[in-house]
Amino acid sequence: MDPEFQTGPILSLLGRRSLRAMRLLLMGALCALAGIAPQGATGAAPRSCGRVVDPYPDSRYEGVDLRRIRATGVSCDRARQVARGAHRKALGLTPPPSGVRQFGWHGWQVTGDIRGSSDRYVAKRNGKRVS
Repeated sequence: MDPEFQTGPILSLLGRRSLRAMRLLLMGALCALAGIAPQGATGAAPRSCGRVVDPYPDSRYEGVDLRRIRATGVSCDRARQVARGAHRKALGLTPPPSGVRQFGWHGWQVTGDIRGSSDRYVAKRNGKRVS
């Protein structure tokens, strides 16, 4: 037996091919775990935040709240600020024929889907998300 291939009593019962296959399988499993671990650490669950009550008083949108605000990586206060500011900017933009708006607001990349009965906006910046 090769001196570099010295094994314990249990592994000596296995042949060279079985040992190589086990090493390859173990290395593959470690690589798979290394690839999964960072994703799990960064994926935080979205937090449900309160609504913005009557953001446009004395306008045709009076009494309409911004609701169902979700925040990932930011506080609820900041999420409500982003939702209010981005929505205010979106109201001033001409709707595109596709029904999906894309614009920037204070460093946030905002996508707004205005198709359907209610508008749906998502703002992203540096791994943070407000929807």
